[in-house]
Amino acid sequence: MKINPKIFKSYDIRGIYPEEINEDLAAKITQAYVKIVNPKGKVAVGFDVRDCSQKMSQRVIKSLTAAGVEVVDIGLSSTEEMYFAVGFYKLAGGMQLTASHNPKEYGGIKMVREEAKPITGESGIYQIRDLIIAGKEKTASAKKGKVAKKDVLADYAQFCLDFINPKVIKPLKLVFNPNFGFQGEVLKKVVEVGNLPLKLVGLNDTPDGTFPKGRPDPFRPENRPEFIKLVKSTKADLGVAWDADADRVFFCTGSGVFVEPYFMNALLIKAMLKKYPGSKIVYDPRYTWALIDSARENGGRAIISKVGHSYIKEVMRKEKAVFCGESSGHTYFKDFWYADSGMIPLLMVLEMVSKQGDLDQLLKPYLERYFISGEINYEIADYQPVFRKIEERYSDGQIDKLDGLSVEYPDWRFNLRASNTEPLVRLNIEAKSKEKLQEKVKELEGLIK
Repeated sequence: MKINPKIFKSYDIRGIYPEEINEDLAAKITQAYVKIVNPKGKVAVGFDVRDCSQKMSQRVIKSLTAAGVEVVDIGLSSTEEMYFAVGFYKLAGGMQLTASHNPKEYGGIKMVREEAKPITGESGIYQIRDLIIAGKEKTASAKKGKVAKKDVLADYAQFCLDFINPKVIKPLKLVFNPNFGFQGEVLKKVVEVGNLPLKLVGLNDTPDGTFPKGRPDPFRPENRPEFIKLVKSTKADLGVAWDADADRVFFCTGSGVFVEPYFMNALLIKAMLKKYPGSKIVYDPRYTWALIDSARENGGRAIISKVGHSYIKEVMRKEKAVFCGESSGHTYFKDFWYADSGMIPLLMVLEMVSKQGDLDQLLKPYLERYFISGEINYEIADYQPVFRKIEERYSDGQIDKLDGLSVEYPDWRFNLRASNTEPLVRLNIEAKSKEKLQEKVKELEGLIK
């Protein structure tokens, strides 16, 4: 089998099916996973709505049991359900067959150890790749493992509901857009178990792994208009959208404002610090001011981390931080084994709206105080000369190189970094005024181009 090493990425494995990833490679990955992780107990296996994911999950299960590993087959599920199964049932690891928000032609695998600890490039994925390329991935056991099917949905729904007081939720109209993934079914179960008085209005809510409207990523600007239009036309109180495997979450206000996760995270920090006074939160260098201010103004402490779930989870565990929200839509909770959830933030927002007023009003202080560019992406083959030029141009600013290049001035700042998952350079700018933001976006774009 010809292996494309580029499908083994920093956070997971993703490639085009069946040319780059298929059942045979899934079996090899599983064998190498067993060698690297050496799970001392049961391993959860789930799959997303893609047809290839279900096919590959069968081979993954077969390979695990052939290696003597007991399997908990959770079936069709969101990625956060896999994290939950591993943490809640105290399993030894987990594998989710998913290509997240990639187009329909992709397949992939996300893997964790016990307590939903991530397996990343540095902590196992590249070792798995190298074992397979060297042909040393094979594992076998005289004793075969057994498979137990388990529906975790009801347990997961109750677990999420325990983050809030369901009794305070008011009758609200909610537009939900799972982008043809499974999260719509998860939401319905949460509403049922919690007896929540919500009127649900679905969009793209029938699970369909062909993704008939294209790439299942609600953060892409072209995927926002129909979501916003439905929120406004149905006079909904708010809207929520997830990517196809539901580990990222996005919101729309009742007035039709698609909210950048940066602002939602500032709001969630306030709620988390009210629940856990004096705690730490984690943030990354892309956008910082609103998060640092929200932590400080609510009696908490903000700790910086490099971008990416593996780095963030490591810092959160070390610092025992209660929360981190990335500007990409990932939200991490200490009480969720430091993993990212797309459902818990929704319930927290529903509780806030029920108790404090509509989402537009809750966000107003942040939207009036902080101004951001949104992520601007560039395809640059050799980006190092560009970084050097930018650093020289802004050498009079406060420079930080924790992750890419961050430069800060009293009234504006930016972060320029190479993506960990795509061949792109990403620019994020924030400023204290709209005018300053527009000026600096134009200035930096001219320099980069």
